Amino acid sequence: MKIALLSALNAERAKRAAAVLVTDLESGEQRVVKGGQLKKDPLSDALQEQLRLGKSGTVEDQGRRYFLTVQSPPVRILVTGAVHISQALAPMAKLLDFEVTIVDPRTAFASPERFPKVALHAVWPDAYLAQHPLDRYTALVALTHDPKIDDVALIAALEADCFYIGALGSKRTHAKRVERLQKAGFGEAQIARISAPIGLDIGAATPAEIALATLGQLVAALRKTQAVRAQPKVVAAR
Repeated sequence: MKIALLSALNAERAKRAAAVLVTDLESGEQRVVKGGQLKKDPLSDALQEQLRLGKSGTVEDQGRRYFLTVQSPPVRILVTGAVHISQALAPMAKLLDFEVTIVDPRTAFASPERFPKVALHAVWPDAYLAQHPLDRYTALVALTHDPKIDDVALIAALEADCFYIGALGSKRTHAKRVERLQKAGFGEAQIARISAPIGLDIGAATPAEIALATLGQLVAALRKTQAVRAQPKVVAAR
């Protein structure tokens, strides 16, 4: 690989931006396709499909074979609320190789004893977000019911175009949330990106079941939001 291509990949990795290294398996020629360039590339459909899956693989297009090396940022989950649901969600998310961070200024809840081996920050969301901005590969899970805690994170998630935004609460609670976000300047389409009540409709009743429903919905958003009708035949890497 040429130094210029490696430098381009490293630059995108540093920005937590997706990129794909395309290698022509016959000629050996290579190019880097950045996330914002996908739709203009001749292999657009295949590139977007492999990014959606988060896997590298071989594709065939017009009689030529290419290897697509996918570089996508690690998925992060920011949870506001050190509650029972997040106690169940954190270890489940770890099994899926997601990075989980829990933020809650209420020190009675945000204690290491309740969240062992979890990135826990007993601070207000705005203080955390000032040092750790959200991005397209971050999911927000708002669980406190407290507008003073959740709303700051929800606004940041909408502005950052996070791939998943979910908020706990009843329809009545969400209606009030919608009013606040409208006053903050967000439109109907933007607010509609918030999954509320949170999680897949599986009849979840316990904290663990709600955590499961939330992660299921989150994974669906991650894998489906960039889904397109793929033209080239894709063969998964082994």
